Parts: sequence; structure tokens; C-alpha cells
Amino acid sequence: MLVKLQLLMNPQHGDFLILNELQLRYKPNIPKRMRAYAALAEERYDLPTYPVLVNILPPSVSMQIASRYESEFMGLQARQDYCTINLWEVDADRVFQQPLPTLLPFVPVLRGGGEESMVRRALQMLRTNEQLSELEPLLAFFAGFVLETRLVQQIMRWDMAVLRESPWYQEILREGQQQGQQQGRQEGRQQGRQEGELALIIRLLNRRIGSVEPQMQERLQGLSIDWLEDLGEALLDFERMTDLEAWLQEHQQTEN
Repeated sequence: MLVKLQLLMNPQHGDFLILNELQLRYKPNIPKRMRAYAALAEERYDLPTYPVLVNILPPSVSMQIASRYESEFMGLQARQDYCTINLWEVDADRVFQQPLPTLLPFVPVLRGGGEESMVRRALQMLRTNEQLSELEPLLAFFAGFVLETRLVQQIMRWDMAVLRESPWYQEILREGQQQGQQQGRQEGRQQGRQEGELALIIRLLNRRIGSVEPQMQERLQGLSIDWLEDLGEALLDFERMTDLEAWLQEHQQTEN
């Protein structure tokens, strides 16, 4: 996202662009992407560009987050600096004190923002602003990373359908569709939707009843989209892993 600004405190800088790149999780190819985006923006609009990388969730594995791109080839060097903001390092209180309304959906993943009271506070502020009310599904999505699904439903007064409307869930679907393109356009769309549904179900199960072992994940991969959707509704009543086992056994009996 590009934003054109001018610093009133330092008007000598003139107009410039802020390039915001939002990532759910940091990936190794991000520095190269930041270099490309900054160069394209400067070339197209002929304005200085200040790149900003915003990482929403910590990397899933131990990975160093770079704050610049550097390369050398045949004696030629290239470098692109950019500002890095890791949301899990930002205090949630700052969002309410400043205030920073555009960060309200991210409160659950900010430092100190994973409490029920903080999520309720963010929801209340979103609902008092008609322009921001459409961000409620995003708040519900990130609340699912730190609170039990049943509690998120109670706070938001929504069901699983709302989580599926989240922009991030749609992004999961798009990634899955891209991965499935080699099997054909129609089959790729179907596989992408199924992989997106499965990713959401596993994430919710991890929050609800604990870590889902790889063997169990393989069993879930064999479920159709319709059964995954049914599981998405049923898991709200799960309290332990045996509840999932019982549901799968019942499903197998129905199939047979």
C-alpha cells in the first residue's frame, strides 16, 4: 500500500511515499520483495520512497528478521534499507492511548493485548466507528490465536461463518489455489478451498483442545469440504482430543 505524504515539521523533504508491506508471517524472500517494491514505486511516481515492513505474527520457526536487502554480484553491490515493525513487540495500550484505530483489529496479537478485556475494548471502539466496523471479522480472526473459540464467539456474537469471511482466511484460500494450479484450474480451486478450510480447522483445534499431532492432521486431510465445514461447527463443543476422535469415528461409520 502506498501513501503520499509531506512532513510539516520538515517541509524541505517535499512530497514522498510511504510503502507499507503487510505480512502475516515473515518469509526469507521479503527483503528482495521490499527492494523491488520500493524501486517500482520510485520509478512510477518519481518520488522518494520510505518502505515499511509490518510483520503481524512471529515466524513459525527460528528465523532472523532482516531490516535490509543486500546483494553482491561480480563486484556490484545492491542495498535497500526499510523500516521493520513487528506487531507482537508493540504495546497494545498504545493503540488506545494515541489512538491508532487502524490497529484495533490487531490488538489480540500485540504485546499485552491477548486478554479478554482488551479484545472487548477493541471491539467496542470498532463498533463506535462506522468506517471501521467492517474490520470486526479481522479482529475475530486474530482473537482466535490467543483466546478459545467459544470465548471469541461470545465476545463477537458470531459463528464460524464470520471467521471464514476474514481477509486472512481468504488469503489462505488463494495460496492454496495457487499451489493446486498444476492439477488443473477447476481441481486447483477445489483443492485450494479444501486446504484453506483445513488450515483454519487445525488452527482452531490447536487453540481449543491442544496441539494436533501430524497423524491426526493426515486423517483430517482426507475429509471433504462439506465434512470439514461440519467439523468447524462441531469443534466448538470439543473439550479434549477424545472428542475429536469420537467425531471422526462417527463420521467414518456414516461414510460406510
